[in-house]
Amino acid sequence: MLKAGLVELNWTFVFQILNTFILYLLLKKFLFAPVTEVIEAREKSISDSLNDAERISNEAEKYKVEYYGKLQSAEEEGREIIAKATRNADEKSNNMIKEAREMVARQKEKAEADIEVEKKKAINEIKDEISSLAILAASKVLENEVDEDTNKTIVNKFIEQVGDAKWQN
Repeated sequence: MLKAGLVELNWTFVFQILNTFILYLLLKKFLFAPVTEVIEAREKSISDSLNDAERISNEAEKYKVEYYGKLQSAEEEGREIIAKATRNADEKSNNMIKEAREMVARQKEKAEADIEVEKKKAINEIKDEISSLAILAASKVLENEVDEDTNKTIVNKFIEQVGDAKWQN
């Protein structure tokens, strides 16, 4: 046997190398391969999770853009609805004001017509009263009876004169 310093070359050394090689093959088959498979499966799982996360992030971004687009459209639609409601309210308000003015004008015209009718009635009543008083005064002055035709002529002449005169208030 050869001695070469620290390591001796003998059968024990050969068996140790052989045992180490067999142990390596056994560990490779029963430990390294399953551990490598577990590591590779874990790497694949992590990779898939990252891909899913990226896909979900992209979808979320797409939905976010879509949501903001719909939100903008809803805001514009809301503004349009408010503007339309405001225009309708203004239009109704203007129509109501116009109708109220027309109604006031009609009532004013009716009131003026009623006043004119009442005025004519009052004037006619006053004329009747005046004619009665004139006949009474004339009969007292004349102290005799005047026939009806003469009476009517006198009264009509008096009414015409009174009707033309202006009353002072």
